[in-house]
Amino acid sequence: MILYHGTNLAIKDIDLSICKPHKDFGQGYYLTTLEDQAQKMAKRVARIYGGNPTVNVYRFDETVLDKDILSICRFEQPTIDWALFVTNNRNDMRDGENNLDFKYDVVIGPVADDDLSMLFSLFTDGFIDETALMNGMKFKRLTDQYSFHTKRAIELLHKERDYLVEP
Repeated sequence: MILYHGTNLAIKDIDLSICKPHKDFGQGYYLTTLEDQAQKMAKRVARIYGGNPTVNVYRFDETVLDKDILSICRFEQPTIDWALFVTNNRNDMRDGENNLDFKYDVVIGPVADDDLSMLFSLFTDGFIDETALMNGMKFKRLTDQYSFHTKRAIELLHKERDYLVEP
């Protein structure tokens, strides 16, 4: 499987300690199977922080996901559990399911965009119920993300190349 990471520079070595905390699945290195999504992220990051929009391309043997090599958390589709997991990680909420303690080496699931974040807030603040949350998520076209949270998971990513994205 090929995975893409869009950012503002070519990454030689992945350093988990500089990855931002409070992301959808916790602090980690985020990739996608969608090259276009990585290109858009690269442009966004370069626009905000400077640098050159760059996509880093990795090969990953996804068969390890079905073995007992890594601790894996997988969300196949948007669910209440996924929404709570994302909310807990983003808001540093340790009461409930999260990956703040890096118990999962890899987490796979949909990306929660800004529209969904608002929906999650309405749900966790008690303004909407589970049915309204699920209905709000039902019609969203969601993209995927693979997040790698531990050194042993990162070691399974093999960099193929990187390239600059045209602005």
